[in-house]
Amino acid sequence: MSNLGAYQWLTTVAKKVGGPKNFVLIIAGTGAVIYKGGEIVVKKIIKKINKEELHRTSDSMVYSVTAEGVSNDGLKFKIGEKIRVLEIDKDAILIEKIGEDNNPYFVSEEMLKNISNYKS
Repeated sequence: MSNLGAYQWLTTVAKKVGGPKNFVLIIAGTGAVIYKGGEIVVKKIIKKINKEELHRTSDSMVYSVTAEGVSNDGLKFKIGEKIRVLEIDKDAILIEKIGEDNNPYFVSEEMLKNISNYKS
């Protein structure tokens, strides 16, 4: 096995671009442009995902439980309890049950609407 074919290709390309120094600079420059371009694209995608999918509540509204209920995870709600919404991610809501030590909890938006005065 021989690497003469690859060597011949490299020397031919280097000769076409003005020598080995120019060839190395072109390779390095192309790599830098691809790297930086990829970085910019990834950062824009991450910002878009965070903006669309994760909505942090700016107000700290407190809601009242108006109907008894139990979440899929066994979390029980009693009439009169107070709930604070901390974060919303699509249909999952992070809540704090006021006066309870074992916080926070995740519940579905649908359940929260059914058992409290929460409106999306």
